[in-house]
Amino acid sequence: MKGTDLQPAMAAIAQAEANGVMMYYALARLAKEQGLNDVAQTFIELANQEAVHAGFYAVLNGKVQKDFWQFVAGVAKAEYKGEESVKALADKVRAAGFTAAADEMEIFAKQEGHHGVVIDELLKKYAPKTSEAPAQKIFVCSVCGYEHVGDAPPAFCPRCKQPKTAFKKKINFSY
Repeated sequence: MKGTDLQPAMAAIAQAEANGVMMYYALARLAKEQGLNDVAQTFIELANQEAVHAGFYAVLNGKVQKDFWQFVAGVAKAEYKGEESVKALADKVRAAGFTAAADEMEIFAKQEGHHGVVIDELLKKYAPKTSEAPAQKIFVCSVCGYEHVGDAPPAFCPRCKQPKTAFKKKINFSY
């Protein structure tokens, strides 16, 4: 639906579903803290359903490039950067006196890095091998690692919404 009159509505509903994921997981966490494990599990199930919905609308709206594996490679890079970013933020949170939150954020940072490792393993196992990368222009979002193939960077990053100026040119991408 990208490029149609339906694109703004699809973008809005995808974001609403993503917000629902966040809300339900937050409610599950709070319910767990209160010892309401069955309530927490219900909220987790709702969050998982909302995540599926968000993914559906994102695909409809063209959030993932047609070159699936190139997009996946960009996601791996973003996960590695996420590890660094979350760790740096955890250090600031710790310095502000929120030790328990910082401890948990450091766990999350390691998980982000592990996501990158897992995705890299998928790329090695399943991504099509090319003997030579085609000469093409690739622009990388310096914030989230999203890679865009084309003659110019997009007006906004489809992943993190940064403006065109956040993109840097990269040539001859290969897996």
